[in-house]
Amino acid sequence: MNNKEDERADTGAKEPYFWNPRTHEFLGRTASSWGLILLFYLVFYIFLGGMFILTMYVMLLTLDDYKPTYQDRLATPGMMIRPRSEAMEILYNPQDTESWDRYTEALDIFLAPYNNSVQVQNNDDCLPDNYFIQEDSGEVRNNPKRSCQFNRTSLDACSGIIDRTYGYQTGQPCVLIKLNRVIGMLPGKDGQSPYVTCGAKRYKVGQDEWKEDADAIGELAFYPPNGTFNLMYFPYYGKKAQVNYSQPLVAVKFLNISVNTDVNVECKINSNTLTTGGERDKFAGRVSFKLRITSSNN
Repeated sequence: MNNKEDERADTGAKEPYFWNPRTHEFLGRTASSWGLILLFYLVFYIFLGGMFILTMYVMLLTLDDYKPTYQDRLATPGMMIRPRSEAMEILYNPQDTESWDRYTEALDIFLAPYNNSVQVQNNDDCLPDNYFIQEDSGEVRNNPKRSCQFNRTSLDACSGIIDRTYGYQTGQPCVLIKLNRVIGMLPGKDGQSPYVTCGAKRYKVGQDEWKEDADAIGELAFYPPNGTFNLMYFPYYGKKAQVNYSQPLVAVKFLNISVNTDVNVECKINSNTLTTGGERDKFAGRVSFKLRITSSNN
């Protein structure tokens, strides 16, 4: 042992850890030691921050404000219905106003931007059955891009104008169908617009038994005629580039669906460029929901 160790051993005293007045050490380090370690971490974190900023800057250079640089979405878009519920069910009693009033209110709100007066003010009266292509000129952006009118009146009996209850009061409900938006998608060729068909969904009821409600679904009516998504509403250029875009809709009206029974319905898109159901998503291009009309008269 050296003299210092001998002294500590003789006296039994321990060196103070928090502050040592003899060696001027704070938490076991001198001022110069603390300065060097703080300088190291300062330089280290400045370097990390600089690397992060540089990485973000390079990444942002690859992005386009109006169009995704890379698209990894399904080739066939999904479909959705309105009115919408979490369980994809529409259950009501025509004699009970409160049971279907929420559906009609939801449709009123959803269709408000499709009022003819709003569409005439914001969008163009386009030539049907042709793509509304608006290309950029090199580096010059053709923005904001125009959009075609989708007038609420084209939904006819399901517009909420002729019948404010959308058929729910009479047991002939309307369901609106829309395609999810996909930038740049061209859903048809040779002037053939995609169209929607609906029918009874085939579902499993036992280990090897399947069933469908074909007898209960009854007659259907589609609006616009033939349930078409006209080509003039495509391609879609994105929310920022096409600020007034009105997504086309198809309405299906159930004219004589069976009451007091669950009717499982499936609607799908039909197109000569889109395929429904694939390996990645068997529900691509189709939507299923349950409709039950309860009648207290039966």
